[in-house]
Formats: sequence, structure tokens, C-alpha cells
Amino acid sequence: MTDTVVRRRLVITGRVQNVSYRDWFVAQMRGLGVRGWVRNRANGSVEAVVEAPAAVIDAAIAAAHRGPPAARVAQVAVDGEVPPGALGTFDRRATL
Repeated sequence: MTDTVVRRRLVITGRVQNVSYRDWFVAQMRGLGVRGWVRNRANGSVEAVVEAPAAVIDAAIAAAHRGPPAARVAQVAVDGEVPPGALGTFDRRATL
């Protein structure tokens, strides 16, 4: 397992709004010790920035694919070119 901290931007599409996806995702990420944030987007998708050791990021992406029971995740697009930075705890942000 690598300790290298990485940051990824995720865009989750499908039935991911009005199904408690953000609250569920916050709980999952806090449980994994991930830093970052999640928010709804006006186009119906959910956007998240996750920062953690690389092995933990893999678990975060897997969780994004699962979603809460009422969600139906169609796709999780991952941008791997986001440079790591200083983020606090995992938070929920307002819709963009």
C-alpha cells in the first residue's frame, strides 16, 4: 500500500440527486478518513473532490460507484490530474 496522497475530482451521474447521495457519500468518506467535499450540480450530477493515500482513493471511487440504496449510479468520471492540496474534513457544499 502506498502512502502517497493524491486528489481526484469525481463527477457522478445517474439517479444521484434527491436520494440522499451527498449525505451518504459524506459519511462514507469520513469513515475512510478522506478529505474533500461533495456537491450537487445544476445538471443533475454530483461532483466530489477526494484526497487521501492512493489505496484509500480506490475505495472512495468504489463507494461512489455503489451509492446509497435509492441511487442508480450510471457513471463515475475520474479526473486524475488534480494536484493535492490542503483540505479539511470531508464536507457537503451547496449546489453549483
